[in-house]
Amino acid sequence: MSKLQIKQRPLLSCPETFQGVSSFIAEILARRGVQSEQELDLKLKYLLAPKMKGLDQAIHIIDQAIDQQQKIVIVGDYDADGATSTALMILALREMDANVQYLVPDRFKYGYGLTPKIADLAFETYQPDLLITVDNGISSHAGVEQAQLYGMQVIITDHHLTTKETPKAEAVVNPNQLGCEFPSKALAGVGVAFYLLANLSSYRAKLGKSTAKMPQYLDLVALGTYADVASLDYNNRILVDAGVKRIQQNQCRAGISALLDIAGRDSAELKASDLGFVLGPRINAAGRMDTMDIGIECLLAADMQTAHAFARQLNDLNLERRQVETQIKQEALTELENLQLDQENLPAALVMFEQHWHQGVIGIVAGRLKEQFHRPSIVFAADDDGIHIKGSARSIDGIHIRDSIEKVAEQHPHLISHFGGHAAAAGLTIQKQHFEEFKALFTELIAQSDDELFQATLWTDGELPTEAFQIETVDTLEALGPWGQKFPAPVFEGHFKVAEHRWLKDVHLKLRLALDNGQLIDAIAFNALNKFNFDPTQSTVHIVYELDKNQFNGRVSLQLKMLYLDS
Repeated sequence: MSKLQIKQRPLLSCPETFQGVSSFIAEILARRGVQSEQELDLKLKYLLAPKMKGLDQAIHIIDQAIDQQQKIVIVGDYDADGATSTALMILALREMDANVQYLVPDRFKYGYGLTPKIADLAFETYQPDLLITVDNGISSHAGVEQAQLYGMQVIITDHHLTTKETPKAEAVVNPNQLGCEFPSKALAGVGVAFYLLANLSSYRAKLGKSTAKMPQYLDLVALGTYADVASLDYNNRILVDAGVKRIQQNQCRAGISALLDIAGRDSAELKASDLGFVLGPRINAAGRMDTMDIGIECLLAADMQTAHAFARQLNDLNLERRQVETQIKQEALTELENLQLDQENLPAALVMFEQHWHQGVIGIVAGRLKEQFHRPSIVFAADDDGIHIKGSARSIDGIHIRDSIEKVAEQHPHLISHFGGHAAAAGLTIQKQHFEEFKALFTELIAQSDDELFQATLWTDGELPTEAFQIETVDTLEALGPWGQKFPAPVFEGHFKVAEHRWLKDVHLKLRLALDNGQLIDAIAFNALNKFNFDPTQSTVHIVYELDKNQFNGRVSLQLKMLYLDS
């Protein structure tokens, strides 16, 4: 892979649209495709209207099930989106007086989605009248049929992509299903569940029946949406912003407060990114290392004492997950070294398998490899049956990983048992005996992509004007968030004079930079030792950075967080 290229983000809309803000702010908004000033107003009243295929059928079925006290079972997925979706369904439906339980299959035994085995398990455990999936089910044709054989009605709520006909459930609600005209395709599973429940509640209110106060659950919607790395289009920014504000004001689930407490974070200072980097990994650790029931029970906990017990368990599982992940990543890197693959002669895709690797963390390891080498990566682990292996895939911009896997499946039907996912992340199952064949064919397919895609690019918003190096700028940028997937936080670049430098704990680099107007500013690069080319004999540096605040001994000062440095 050649040296990192640094490019300025293109303008996607017109900066002149934004009056009353400085030109660099107007350009930041235009580089993210913001079309109007109204898109900066994140009030809930601006959420898209619920014109979703299958929504009305689903509402009528659930309404009737509540009135008749039928048994409802929610079948969730084992990640943070699945956990928040499941908790949301349970809490809101119980508030409407529904008789509802949940079931989250063990990923190691049952795999992903509503499989026939899960339909069997639901029947054996609860004998439900109605089964509702959250964050899964759009490809579960056999599972839906099996559930219906038991006499269950089935409602699928999902957001995953599909190019095929949907299963013959009684209702399917998914903005990404064929024929759904809902304008935003970026809703996470928890967003779809929220739309369904909010409209069910409104429908029941008009009929004078028991309802739910849905805004109180926006903390769960924000957490699931951000942790699932859903694109932050206008609609999702409204949902995430509303949830973040509830958490900041301590109007959130006890489980979220307990997790922040254990992570040593002040909820009043919470940023949207903390949903993805502090809360998300702890919830996900339950599904990766044990059972997602722990994560769901933490979110369902009615008081802090109960929530704390589950939060401590989740924290311990997350520490265990980190250790396992570090070990697997190290083994993968050693394997790449043994193959004598360095940045210069990498294959188009990294496809790896080791018999003893842990199924629960292969997705994270694939993500780390993708980040380090800028290649689509698939990491496989052995399935319990001894015949199959399960893979977790992560991709770079411009290469749609789910569609790439589908192409291999269509051209070589014997290779892939099943698969699913998104543009950036997917999962698949193959037979162990087919690993080398799959690896060769997949790598060959990816190699046909445009060469430019394999060159890592760091996108910036250009140079920051000297007068903008102020604490107030950090506050202004924060207020324009939430920032995240497809709505990235502002990143700037520039050449600066180095007034002084020092190493902290031998690995972190602290610089004092002098601006043209004589102002001195601190800049920090964490774990910079083997990452950046810093030459202390040079008087200037080229850096790419984010604006940040440094809070120390009650003093708050501006600090640049360096993402790239070259002397």
